[in-house]
Amino acid sequence: MEDRNLMENELLLVKGVCDLYLHGAIESTTAEVHEAFKCALNESLDIQNKIYNLMKDNGWYTTQNADQEKINQTKQKFMTNN
Repeated sequence: MEDRNLMENELLLVKGVCDLYLHGAIESTTAEVHEAFKCALNESLDIQNKIYNLMKDNGWYTTQNADQEKINQTKQKFMTNN
């Protein structure tokens, strides 16, 4: 398996872990459990960010800037719905 595929799989896995920890924090019934999930979530988010940056540095994860016209259309849409 190529490095790129390994990193993509790792990124997906860590994103899933973040989702689980977020829901654990939201649903926790005590402050101690909430804090444990919150700490685990923050650590996982740091790992996710490191993986993302490694992938970006290798050209494996590219992003595109949003078209300003589409941004304006979306803003206008939500401003008129208020």
